[in-house]
Amino acid sequence: MTDRSDPSGKAYVHGRTDRETTRLHDQATTLEDLLHHDTRYTEGCRVLEAGCGVGAQSVILARNSPEAAFTSIDISPDSIGKARERAAREGCNNITFHTGDVFHLPFAPGSFDHVFVCFLLEHLSDPIGALKGLQRVLRPGGTITVIEGDHGSAFFYPPSHEADKTIACLVEIQRSAGGNALIGRELFHLMNEADIRSVRVSPRMVYVDESRPELVEGFTKNTFTAMVEGVKQEALNLDLIDEASWNRGIKDLYRTTEPDGTFCYTFFKATGRKAGAYGPARTRQFLADVEKSACDQPGY
Repeated sequence: MTDRSDPSGKAYVHGRTDRETTRLHDQATTLEDLLHHDTRYTEGCRVLEAGCGVGAQSVILARNSPEAAFTSIDISPDSIGKARERAAREGCNNITFHTGDVFHLPFAPGSFDHVFVCFLLEHLSDPIGALKGLQRVLRPGGTITVIEGDHGSAFFYPPSHEADKTIACLVEIQRSAGGNALIGRELFHLMNEADIRSVRVSPRMVYVDESRPELVEGFTKNTFTAMVEGVKQEALNLDLIDEASWNRGIKDLYRTTEPDGTFCYTFFKATGRKAGAYGPARTRQFLADVEKSACDQPGY
């Protein structure tokens, strides 16, 4: 759902159009409380944001932790330019942006106290390798936070076979590009395989009906359905679906935003730490905070 790097050199599945930039910012604003209510960094902390894209998440992180110092990287120079512009408009002066590859990080070991990753791993052919590389630049005892979606968690009413097929097209296109649109359900295992310790995963469900008009507009229409719509031409070019079925599927996704419709989707937020000296008191506090966050929001 945002701009990424991958050693495979495959293209970012959602493109880098102005419409996609708008969608990313709509998504970040709509989901801010759900995804970031428990993401805070203390004064003086050095935080690496890997795969920042156009800065949609960056400005939220910087605003919520104004005394922390953020370094945000992305492989796309164009996206980094947009991120800088966004941060300047928002008055966020605690972020430094760099063009960089998550698989070849230009930082010394132990450079950061925390690492934050949002909607990055889904686009990578080697997510475990990326996590191991991020651990290298994290100090012993430092934390890593990873947020990913899972397109297999999209449920809606009225049901529609055609809408299911359009979502399946996006999943297949991302798979063929080396990514995994179903990665949310795997975060616990991926982080453990990367030797991240004390991993806790908190599911964050977005539930939408007519009583939540801001989510009808901001999430179902402008985030999820817009994301699926964005791969129409590629789905047709790959003969994954015929155009009539595609159009019916998109129409049915919009149908879920009507007064008698519902839509829900689950994100997964995983938090862990790098092995090493952290101190027993801070370790206990870290685990308590993570445990609390996992219980705080069963739904949204």
